Amino acid sequence: MVIPFTGNKKAERFVRIAEKRTQRVLDSLRLLGQCSNRRSYEYTDAQVDKIFREIRNRLRETEHSFRGPKCKRGFRL
Repeated sequence: MVIPFTGNKKAERFVRIAEKRTQRVLDSLRLLGQCSNRRSYEYTDAQVDKIFREIRNRLRETEHSFRGPKCKRGFRL
């Protein structure tokens, strides 16, 4: 991957690190998908639901950290 020179070291560092980390997440999801082989593994629907609920929660939290203000979630009326 060639990172275009923008003169902004922080932006260039972000691209370099974010691409590597994103690829690592995608690779891990692919590996997790290999666990779906019922000939090799035994699991319940509840276990699958728990896995993907946690993945969705973490994904939502991570996306929020990029888009939202830097504050902890708390109770709101």
